[in-house]
Amino acid sequence: MPKRMLQGVVTSDKQDKTVIVLVERRFTHPLLKKTVRRRKKYHAHDAENSRKVGDQVWIEESAPISKNKRWIVVNNESAAS
Repeated sequence: MPKRMLQGVVTSDKQDKTVIVLVERRFTHPLLKKTVRRRKKYHAHDAENSRKVGDQVWIEESAPISKNKRWIVVNNESAAS
């Protein structure tokens, strides 16, 4: 099964080798038929500590790295293809 990939914005880079990424998804509410926005924050592994707050990044699902980290930040060049 392929690994899920999500796109989001880095909201925090204070931790060592970890960034917090805010991912927003939009969908139509089944009853109200109105577009709804849902946001979720993911802890992602950033080995180089190169991502800063405000950067657009792609994250990829992975095996558990720590208690909260289940995602890895991938290079923007490799994610675009």
